[in-house]
Amino acid sequence: MEHPDDRLLSNAELLELQRWNTPAVYNGWEQITKSDAGKDGFNIEECRDFTPQMGPMAGYAVTVVVEPSNAEHRKQNPNAWSEYRRYVGSLPGPKIVVVQDLDKPQTYGSFWGEVNSGIHKALGCIGTITDGAVRDLDEIHTVGFKAIAKRLCVGHAYSHPVRWNCQVEVFGRTVRPGDLIHADKHGFLAVLREDQSRLLESTRFMDSNECQTMITAARNASGFSTEQMLRAIDAACEKFAENKKAKYGPHGNC
Repeated sequence: MEHPDDRLLSNAELLELQRWNTPAVYNGWEQITKSDAGKDGFNIEECRDFTPQMGPMAGYAVTVVVEPSNAEHRKQNPNAWSEYRRYVGSLPGPKIVVVQDLDKPQTYGSFWGEVNSGIHKALGCIGTITDGAVRDLDEIHTVGFKAIAKRLCVGHAYSHPVRWNCQVEVFGRTVRPGDLIHADKHGFLAVLREDQSRLLESTRFMDSNECQTMITAARNASGFSTEQMLRAIDAACEKFAENKKAKYGPHGNC
């Protein structure tokens, strides 16, 4: 019997998660996770959103490792592309392809271009996070494929799937197949299975709690004296903390 914490979020729930930016989702996640919210889950190295106009993306991680500088991989497994695509197509979506580039810190070629992004979009993928490069940026945007990467580049070199459906390390963060990914121009959050089912509800609560207390107090402070403003903000902060404690108990994160 499936445990409630093991269920996949519905497409409707994932679409709702995309209505918040990744910092807002982080605020919800830190209340429910047993991970260290100060160190875990999010990228600790800088990444760049090359399609910020597309807004946030939310989906499940599929993983692949590449080494574009190494032509030997094509000889070692000439069927890798076909096998890898079947892996991607076998999984439920929406999917986000998380790519570890073994060439780093150098960049020799891109796994992504107009053709590969179009194929992955057809297989139910909505975007990628890669610590390598992307190219054909205008075409990728036309396809509707979100791209978060280290940089742009001109060529594809010897891009070839090396291994897939495995743990990868990107931007200082471990990502596992099936992790729930939320990502935007701020970076990304990789949510473990045990935290996924409660993520949307917690994000809703934390966003509403901020709006009803601290944000409202700050925006309504016009015309107050400094002392009146500070008292109002102090009271709002206390109310915010009380609401959070009532919801998550004394062990909720700040």
